[in-house]
Amino acid sequence: MSQPPPLQPGPNGPPSATPSSSAEHEIGARAVQVNCPNCGANMVWDPEADALSCGYCRHTLVVPRLEGTIVERTLEEVGTAARGFGVATRAAKCSRCGAKTDFVGQDVSTACVFCGAPTVLEESSYRNALRPQSVIPLDVSRTQIEGAFKTWTKGLWFRPNELKRARVDGARGLYVPAWSFDANVFSQWSADAGWYYTVMEPRPVMVNGKMSVRMVPVQKVRWEPAFGERRDVFDDLLVHASKGLSPKLAAELGGFETKGLVPYRPEYLSGWSAEEYAVDLESGWKRGLERIEEHQTSRCSGDVPGDTQRNLRVRNTVSHVRWKLVLLPVWSVTYRHGGKDYAVLVHGTSGRVVGDAPYSWIKIAALVFAVGVGVIVLLGLMSL
Repeated sequence: MSQPPPLQPGPNGPPSATPSSSAEHEIGARAVQVNCPNCGANMVWDPEADALSCGYCRHTLVVPRLEGTIVERTLEEVGTAARGFGVATRAAKCSRCGAKTDFVGQDVSTACVFCGAPTVLEESSYRNALRPQSVIPLDVSRTQIEGAFKTWTKGLWFRPNELKRARVDGARGLYVPAWSFDANVFSQWSADAGWYYTVMEPRPVMVNGKMSVRMVPVQKVRWEPAFGERRDVFDDLLVHASKGLSPKLAAELGGFETKGLVPYRPEYLSGWSAEEYAVDLESGWKRGLERIEEHQTSRCSGDVPGDTQRNLRVRNTVSHVRWKLVLLPVWSVTYRHGGKDYAVLVHGTSGRVVGDAPYSWIKIAALVFAVGVGVIVLLGLMSL
């Protein structure tokens, strides 16, 4: 099944390319830019309007979200999957963190959108990369970013004053890649199930300085063999495939509601950038399988009867595995303090802010000094 064609260029846009026998090539040729049907200027994705927007005449164009099909493939079908973003891109690779980001048109940032490194090397786009099957459109606007960032900085303690004055004008909206896996799992488990019970046993105790024997309650465990099985379905298990997004920040950023996934269309990238996946499908599935096994171990542990358990063993049979490559929206804000770059990420749908922030050792030293003076004064008053 093929992806739906992109929106048609406006009447004043560039002439359409000669149709190709390959639908993929045809999409790539026609989706280089989206022209405003009103004035012919380039349109970009506007999260606030939830549509393509023209920066000149303010005309908006809704991108149909319900058209097309989100294709999920088996692991064996990777060779038949579409490649590229379906739109002409230029790539930039960060010399510090190694993140590789694709930009539509001629816009290539001179600073890394993830870590803020000033040295970004332009290179040829990796056009053989797998094409995303679906995307969660960027839904948080720049105005919302400014408010969220200010709220975040106000909640930080013992941070430099420069942080609260940091501007988010350079915030970049981008899409980070993730693998989404569906799977059916049949789990069989066995364990020793334990039930607590109490018996009275004699124990030596000291009474009025003399040793004596008293009966005291002692908790025991009655162990019995237990076994069982369960069937579970995993739907849209997300495994981040980004190199620029650190695992720590990705975990703090939180999950994404996959019900917001829509069929991928190049228009969503208009005016924004997208990172190419750094974790390939095979490695992504390996991580996904590890998470499935962790989930099943926890679920099977919850199925063991009794008050406690030991020697839990789980055997999983995983079937009907399907995958798709998805793009997840985030905003990236970088600021510089003390000669070092710091990264702040904002969730592209919930607005949650996470990031690194330096401590102000001057403020910490002032607090320690104030506490020390307070202790000295208190001790002085107590001695009076």
